[in-house]
Amino acid sequence: MSGAGAPGAAGILKCLQQDKSVHVICADADPDATGKYLANDFVSIPAAGKSDFTDTVLSICRKKNIHVLMPLVTKELIPLSQHIKEFELAGTKLLVSSTASLEIANNKSRLYEFLQWRGLKIPDFRVVENVEQFQNAVAELGHPSKQVCFKPSVSNGSRGFRIISDQFNEADILFNQKPNNVFIRLNDVLRVLSSAPFPELLVSQYLPGDEFSVDCLCNHGKALLVLPRLRKKMINGISVKGEFVKKDQIIDYCTRIIKELQLHGNIGIQVKADQEGEFLVLEINPRVQGTISAALGAGVNLPLLAVKQELGLPIMPYELFVKWGVRFSRYWEEVFY
Repeated sequence: MSGAGAPGAAGILKCLQQDKSVHVICADADPDATGKYLANDFVSIPAAGKSDFTDTVLSICRKKNIHVLMPLVTKELIPLSQHIKEFELAGTKLLVSSTASLEIANNKSRLYEFLQWRGLKIPDFRVVENVEQFQNAVAELGHPSKQVCFKPSVSNGSRGFRIISDQFNEADILFNQKPNNVFIRLNDVLRVLSSAPFPELLVSQYLPGDEFSVDCLCNHGKALLVLPRLRKKMINGISVKGEFVKKDQIIDYCTRIIKELQLHGNIGIQVKADQEGEFLVLEINPRVQGTISAALGAGVNLPLLAVKQELGLPIMPYELFVKWGVRFSRYWEEVFY
């Protein structure tokens, strides 16, 4: 399992270690990643952007006789997917979707364009590359009477996400809220965008309703489990309080997305309700999500099921039974070394 220092690594390790026959070797570019002290073994690897990343990981898989490789880092997915056959020859199954699927899922603008082409309902959006296009997009989407949001086409962890609005109290935000505010005035956005080059942006209507993070287990486009969990509280884009809710509209919608994109393994889909209460996609995390361990409370061990699926091991009916209505809270815990 790579990404041993990821925020959700400890929880995912807890899922995998529910089966005592599973031997987990963690990997990370940080030699003191938290997972190092929780797993059976640890190896250092280069960051995903380094030229020797894939060769190093492949060499470790051969040396350590790795049966399944579960990457937690978004930037690792495409480089690994491009060498699936080489890993299989080494006896290692990769828990990743195809490169073609990942190139769409990891790019929010390409994702919206693809799903729109396939006939799925999505938020109204524009893709922009310069300040003039940005101004036009914001106006076409209804600002200032409607709130509009934007984010880079390629990003993760809520980086670059903002809601354009004139309907917020700056003094209240400054003195009464923690410094993770996502609201910004249009003039301030334009000033920042005019000051330096910026990446391609997805500008879209703001969805005001409930937000769900949906943990899924899929097999090359076939959805086996789709678990919507209401995001009741988030810190820096990570769910810390939630509830598993059986929402058929969300389950059917995500099942269709999985089929159209031919996604594989553990993946996450973020959806949010529009003003009419219809849930629409925000983005896809085509990997194990950090809060996937919360599903243990609902009776489902999604990471372990993904490993079993990859190895062709039997999955019993009770392992797919979901206890809907379970609520959870997450908290920090330490390791000492």
